[in-house]
Amino acid sequence: KESEENKAKTEEELKQHQVDRDEAIKAMAEAEAIREKEAAVYAKFKADHGANAAAMEKAIKALERGMAGGFLQTHSADVLRSLAQNSGNMAADDRQTLLSFLSGSSGYAPQSGQITGILKQMLDEMHAGYADATKTEEEAISAHAQLMDAKTKQKNLASQAIEAKLTKVAELGVSIA
Repeated sequence: KESEENKAKTEEELKQHQVDRDEAIKAMAEAEAIREKEAAVYAKFKADHGANAAAMEKAIKALERGMAGGFLQTHSADVLRSLAQNSGNMAADDRQTLLSFLSGSSGYAPQSGQITGILKQMLDEMHAGYADATKTEEEAISAHAQLMDAKTKQKNLASQAIEAKLTKVAELGVSIA
C-alpha cells in the first residue's frame, strides 16, 4: 500500500513538473515575440533618425556655405519641412521662422545664422533622443537575455525532474506488480 501511495504522489509531482516546463516554454515564446516587436520599432526609429539627421546636416552645411537657395530645391529641404511641421519639441516662433525659410517666401527676413542655430538645436535634440532610444534598446536586449537564461534553466530543471519522476513511477509500478 505504501508503494501505491508513493507512486500516486510521484505521478502528481510529475504532472506539476510538466506544467512548470510548459509554462517556461510559453513564457519564452511570449518574450521572444515581444522582443521582436521592440527590435522592429527601434530599427524603424534608427532608420528615420539617420535620414532626418542627414537632411539636417546637409541644410546646416548649405547655410554655412551661403548656398541656401539651392538647398531649398532638394529632397533634404522637404524632409526638414516635414520635421518642422511635426516636431512637438519646437517653439512656435522657431517653427514659423524655419518654415518661412523653407518655403522660400519673400517675406523671409531672418539671418541664415538664426536658421542654422535652430537646425543645430533640432539636430542636438534628435541625437539626444536617439541616444536615449539606443540605451533603452540595449537595456531591453539585456533584460531579454537574462529572462531567456532564467526560463531556459527553469525548463531544463523541469525536464530533468520529469525524467527522474518517470523513472521512479516506472520502478514503483514494477514493485507494485
